[in-house]
Amino acid sequence: MERQKPTVVIGGGFAGLAFIKHIDRKKRDVILIDKDNYNTFPPLFYQVASAGLDAGSICFALRREMRSRRAKGARFHMGSVQRIDTARHRIYTQYEEIEYGQLVIAAGTTNNFFGMPELEKSVYTLKSATEAIRARNDILQRLERAAVSDDSEYRRKLLSFTVIGGGPAGVEIAGALGEMKRYILRREYPTINPDEVTVTLVEGTDRLLGAMSEYASRKALEYLGSLMVNVKLQTRLSDYTDGVLTFANGEKMRSEFVMWTAGITSNAFEWEGPQPELGPGRRLVVDEFNRVQGVEDVYAVGDISYMASPAWPKGHPQVAQVAIQQARNLARNMRKGAFVKPFKYNDKGTMATVGRNRAVADLNCMHLYGRPAWFVWMAVHLMSLLGMRNRITVFITWVWAYFTYSSSLRLILRPTRYPLRK
Repeated sequence: MERQKPTVVIGGGFAGLAFIKHIDRKKRDVILIDKDNYNTFPPLFYQVASAGLDAGSICFALRREMRSRRAKGARFHMGSVQRIDTARHRIYTQYEEIEYGQLVIAAGTTNNFFGMPELEKSVYTLKSATEAIRARNDILQRLERAAVSDDSEYRRKLLSFTVIGGGPAGVEIAGALGEMKRYILRREYPTINPDEVTVTLVEGTDRLLGAMSEYASRKALEYLGSLMVNVKLQTRLSDYTDGVLTFANGEKMRSEFVMWTAGITSNAFEWEGPQPELGPGRRLVVDEFNRVQGVEDVYAVGDISYMASPAWPKGHPQVAQVAIQQARNLARNMRKGAFVKPFKYNDKGTMATVGRNRAVADLNCMHLYGRPAWFVWMAVHLMSLLGMRNRITVFITWVWAYFTYSSSLRLILRPTRYPLRK
């Protein structure tokens, strides 16, 4: 009897792991492919960038997860998928070629620079743990250089921080930088005048947190103001050259540290054979069962999929709950051997934090703000982390930082240059 071809999953994030945990691994071989050998928790990247958490506390080894009871039997292959041949049912990484029976794409998204690709080389981003570490190192380096400089104008240039994008990620990193300015500088960098630090958040629409309620947007704006963050609404970036931001309205502003959180687009692959249908943001168009349109035996779940429906005519929001619920529904249909249950999103709410005791939460039955929302935000994020060790470590770090306003994580750690990699 010929062995059944494996079900291959691209991406070890929320969606990929949720699918693996709910598929019947006794009846089919399952292979997980990811460019990294660990799962990360993107909602807390901003805390790594602001030295609030260590990157290891929000990452979890995928091989260890494959040994857990809920994923046991699945295999992990590290590699970056470069090409997909839909005619021959094969995928190609830089290391190997794998034949698949069914292909589940859960590769997520990357940064969208809205027609300004040159920004990739000049702005900081928060789409991976390594990007967050790079941002943390450079923020701390700027603080150290400013602390020993006698030139006030030079210090102001070093300590000009701008965040582009007023979604949850932008609001959270701007709030973290604002807390640094308000609480940390006098304690750990006494030679720096907080007035020399500027934190600016730029949003192209007329309010922050556009996917949340207007009440949440107003509270977020209020909280950022209390943290001395300047907010520019209805302001769109058109260019960033030599440390100068140019906006669509002609305004210019100098900033040597620019964090980009303004947009996302799907990770792209090179396709051979029948081509998938692409939607907005290069997302893979799927039907109500997450089957990719235009190709056979290919499915997409999470941020990379685009499923329009009467309730969601522009597609579902690109958040973790959609990814998890889609992956579970697809796994259950495949386990039954028939696509009988279409996907229906159960919106459990949205939340964002601006800093300690400052958060907003739009839940199904209520709107929370301030300390109650902050505690709900912490509880949800703690329980969503993989691994009990990570949960305990993050909880202890948060409690310690809450009572001491201090962190032992403000460390500048860089890789060495030698030996050169061949």
